[in-house]
Amino acid sequence: MQVEVLNIKGKATGRKVELPEEIFGAEPNNHVIYLAVKQYLAAQRQGTHKVKTRAEVQGASRKLHRQKGTGGSRKGNIRNPLYKGGGTIFGPKPHLYDFKLNRKVKDLAKISALSYKAKDNAIFVVEDIIMDAPKTKTFVDILGNLNLADKKIMFIQPEFNDNIELSLRNVPSVLGMLLSDINTYDIVNSEVLILTESAAKIFSEEEKPEV
Repeated sequence: MQVEVLNIKGKATGRKVELPEEIFGAEPNNHVIYLAVKQYLAAQRQGTHKVKTRAEVQGASRKLHRQKGTGGSRKGNIRNPLYKGGGTIFGPKPHLYDFKLNRKVKDLAKISALSYKAKDNAIFVVEDIIMDAPKTKTFVDILGNLNLADKKIMFIQPEFNDNIELSLRNVPSVLGMLLSDINTYDIVNSEVLILTESAAKIFSEEEKPEV
């Protein structure tokens, strides 16, 4: 599929970038998208929850009263989980929530997410932005020229640019990402993808490195 390259004024430059059909025109697989998003969110969980068992809470270890002859129930020590201040039975312990997902499944999920964005015409290619110094207002003006100021945007560059990163990080609706770091969750979570011309060309056949 061909995408028109826009300049920072939001006007067509007359150039087009060819995005491969095998990525942006593939048939989306909803289940692998679900798995990739689930794994991403699970990996964000800290898993540091912890409660004390009866072996860890404070309290004397003596038996409260004799086993028989009181007319009451049998009791151990004050750390018994049935008492206030006692330990917790089967409480949460620190553990990881992350789970393994095969590389091919992750790749298919990203391709499926990109295909959905292409079907929705939510992919824009902008000429490479050059900034001499960080300026958030300049970046916001560019988004306004593209009529995307009110959208949740994922801005994709081929390599890190300090001035651009400092300019966009104060815009709540914009997420700056390197092309090598994009993931299914962030693609799905964004309304619009903006690729710089250099990033978009990496997808094209003539810019792909020989294997």
